[in-house]
Amino acid sequence: MKATMIFMVTSLLVLLSCSSTNAKSAPSLVLTPTPAPAPAPDYVNLTDLLTVAGPFNTFLSLLQSTNVIQTFQDQANNTEQGITIFVPKDGAFSSLKKPSLSNLTQDQKKSLCLFHGLSQYYSLAEFTNLSQSSPVTTMAGGQYSLNFSDTSGTALLSSGWSNTKVSSSVYSTKPVAVYQVDKVLLPETIFGQAPPQAPAPAPTPEIAPAADSPSSSATEKGTGASPKSSSNSSHRIISWGALHYLALAMSGGLILFF
Repeated sequence: MKATMIFMVTSLLVLLSCSSTNAKSAPSLVLTPTPAPAPAPDYVNLTDLLTVAGPFNTFLSLLQSTNVIQTFQDQANNTEQGITIFVPKDGAFSSLKKPSLSNLTQDQKKSLCLFHGLSQYYSLAEFTNLSQSSPVTTMAGGQYSLNFSDTSGTALLSSGWSNTKVSSSVYSTKPVAVYQVDKVLLPETIFGQAPPQAPAPAPTPEIAPAADSPSSSATEKGTGASPKSSSNSSHRIISWGALHYLALAMSGGLILFF
C-alpha cells in the first residue's frame, strides 16, 4: 500500500514536470485584431428625399409615372459610381409654355426624366472637370448629352433648348448628389433644334430737341430794327425826297417871276 502511494506521487510529479517543460518551449501566439469592415453607405430613399426637400412634386410625379424613380434608385444604391440628379422645381414646369410636355409619348417622357441624371456621383467641386469634358452623356444615353460650363464657381448647364444653372444643393453625400435647377432640361433629340432667340431690340437713339425758330423779337433784336421801324424809315426817305423836289420847283418859279 505504501509502495503504491509512493509510485502515484512520483508519477504525478513527473507529469507536472513534463507539462511545465512543454509550456515553456511552446511558441507564444500573437493575435492580430481583424479590422472592422467599412460601413456601407446609408440607403437614400429618393422618393422621400424629393418629397421632403421640394417643391419637386411635378418632377417626382413624372419619375414615378415612368418608373424612372426605380432606375435612379438602383443606380444610387446598387452601383459603385453613384448618381447625380438635376431636379427642376415646380415653378420651372408651370412657367414652361413652349414646347409643351403634354403631347409627349410615354417613352419620350421616360427619356426626358433620364436626361436629368448622370450615372456617376459629382460634387460641386467636380463640375469644373465636367466643363472640360463637355458634352456629357446623360442616363438617357445616345445623343442625350448636356454641356457644362463653370463661371466663377457657378455650374451652368445647356441642353440646346434650356440654359440654366445649379441654384442649390439638395443632397450631396456620396453616392447620391441631387441639385436644384431653375429650368426643365429639354433635349434636342425630342424637341428638335431650338428656335433662335430674337435679338435684343436696338436702343432708341436720343433725338436732340429741335432748336426753336427765331422769333420775331429775336430777329428784330439781331437786326437792330423792327419791321415797323424799317417801314417808317422808308416812308421818311420818300417824304424828304418829295419835299426836296418841291423846293427846287418853287425856287425855279421864283427866279422866272423876277
